[in-house]
Amino acid sequence: MLASDITTGSAKLTQRCNWVSSEALAHYHDAEWGVPSRDDQHLFELLVLEGAQAGLSWSTILNKRAGYRRAFADFDIDKVARFTPAQVERLVVDESIVRHRGKIESAITNARAVQQIQAEHGSFANFIWSFVDNTPIQNEWASYKEAPASTEVSDALSKALKRYGCKFVGSTICYAFMQAVGMVNDHEATCMCRARCAALGKKGRARKAG
Repeated sequence: MLASDITTGSAKLTQRCNWVSSEALAHYHDAEWGVPSRDDQHLFELLVLEGAQAGLSWSTILNKRAGYRRAFADFDIDKVARFTPAQVERLVVDESIVRHRGKIESAITNARAVQQIQAEHGSFANFIWSFVDNTPIQNEWASYKEAPASTEVSDALSKALKRYGCKFVGSTICYAFMQAVGMVNDHEATCMCRARCAALGKKGRARKAG
């Protein structure tokens, strides 16, 4: 069953993708998930958070997002790339984030890899969006359960990121990242956000074409 809100004073039903099960998830779904992003700092944040989610729920990560932003310098790529072993030791005991040494160290490793990608491709956005020819893939699922866990595109992105030394970037994590940053529009066919994300994707393509 689709999550829904009844608009106060009317009978209007607001439909969302069926994975939305809390207010925090609803806010993330409505404001961010599937919206095409080409901001390197935001893309890096989602890459780190999707990697941190491995083995956990997205709700757990969302609940710790403020902690992550504080702990990782608001995901400033250059600042995170300069994190020291002493900072890692402090983060390992920081209850506001997932205290997994490998995931914490991977954020720093990935920041340094993103720096290299930026130097070679002009921006992290240029690099990751090239995997979908700078145009979001538009799917039309009746249920989110029909969406794949990975695709040939996420396989390719995963392999490319690993070549730069990135960690926690398996194909499944990369596909979730692609969904989050709008490289693929996996909002359900009846979801109120699907058409908006599709339109934003077309606007981005038009700017590129111009």
